[in-house]
Amino acid sequence: MPRLSDPLDVGGVRIRNRLYRAPLLECAGNGDGAVDALIADLEPAAAAGAGLVCQGATIVRGEGGCAAPNMTRVHDPAFVARLSRLTDRIHDHGAAIAIQLEHGGLRSMETWHAGYRAAHPGLRQLAVSRPPAFFRLLDRCGVLSYDPHVLSTAEVYGLAADFGRSAAYAVDAGYDAIHLAGANMGIVQQFLSPYYNRRTDEFGDGVRFLEVVHDEIRERAGDVPLLSKVPAETEAPPFVRRRLSAVDAVEICRRLADVGYDALVPVRASVFWDMSVVRGAHPARAWRDERFREGYAEAFGGRLRARLVAMGTRIESWRYGFEPAWNADLCRAVRRAVDVPVLAEGGIRSRDEIDRLLGDTASDAEQACDAAGMARPFYAEPRLPARLLDRDPSSDAVAVCESCNNCAIPQATGAPGVCRTPVVLRRSGELRREGAYDRQ
Repeated sequence: MPRLSDPLDVGGVRIRNRLYRAPLLECAGNGDGAVDALIADLEPAAAAGAGLVCQGATIVRGEGGCAAPNMTRVHDPAFVARLSRLTDRIHDHGAAIAIQLEHGGLRSMETWHAGYRAAHPGLRQLAVSRPPAFFRLLDRCGVLSYDPHVLSTAEVYGLAADFGRSAAYAVDAGYDAIHLAGANMGIVQQFLSPYYNRRTDEFGDGVRFLEVVHDEIRERAGDVPLLSKVPAETEAPPFVRRRLSAVDAVEICRRLADVGYDALVPVRASVFWDMSVVRGAHPARAWRDERFREGYAEAFGGRLRARLVAMGTRIESWRYGFEPAWNADLCRAVRRAVDVPVLAEGGIRSRDEIDRLLGDTASDAEQACDAAGMARPFYAEPRLPARLLDRDPSSDAVAVCESCNNCAIPQATGAPGVCRTPVVLRRSGELRREGAYDRQ
């Protein structure tokens, strides 16, 4: 069985170990300080020893498609060329870097962000099919706003080409791998999901879209390693009957491996943008924070609506409480079905959990993955890999993150993703003073 320190080959690229920083929202935008902001966010993980650093979801078009404020767009080759400063810094530390490509589709800000809709009245959502009946009901009730443009067959090919072009720009800028945002209710999940996809053309089979994206990337960017998240919509509410089961997700992964995808990231998901994405506690501190009150009101259409959204997250947190390594069983099932690396993320918080997932323990548990990723813990500990990779065998290498989600909710206002929980910050400060992040 592999150890965390063992190298891993992904599509011909050698990754120095099996620990990676999973994609997060950096909220760096495209302004003059965007590259510096991305370097500040991503370089510490590489310097501390992570084998792979994944830049968070970036949008492949110049207009629309952002799921949150201040997301970075990678449609402009002149801007993407500037990101070579970032990739050079990551490579200086011996790490590899992937960029995650996305378009939000029906989850875009033109759906849910009231202030953004008011500022862009002519902007329509891209839709795979007509929105589901539940969303049309929310539109009639004024909760969300839908004015969707259902993609024609030719336009689907055009969107796939945008993924290919952005991938080519990224490879030219020094990125080592392309990672598709295949979950979290983005456009890729909407193609895969029977809840969203009612098309009658060739793209009624959602995997077909990922096949075309693969071909576009190969034609434009060459043999760069290509990864994708793959959702199993097991967390959808009971009233949603058409959804992707775990069996469906395994079959999608098998097909993508046959197409030529070089690694897969299976994740349990919902059909909605809900707390299943960030399992854990209700972020009460973040909702009460006066610094974000006006931003919440602008995003959700007033203070009353913001309070209703806060109430909804509280209710959902009861259902989607924190669960350690919540994707492990799905990853294990996928790994039995494919012969490409399977990456696991979601609720991984300790070195012992990673060792169990990799099968590097005394137990007889089946290996669940070939590499393990963490995301939110990096908000509190940007140099977390130093503790996990260079730990004293007798120490308890556990992330200080409490999965309280106070980092995530303010991102609806465009605030950066940082830890805001005092007890967690105190603990990470103590570890820093003790030299825990000084890589050996």
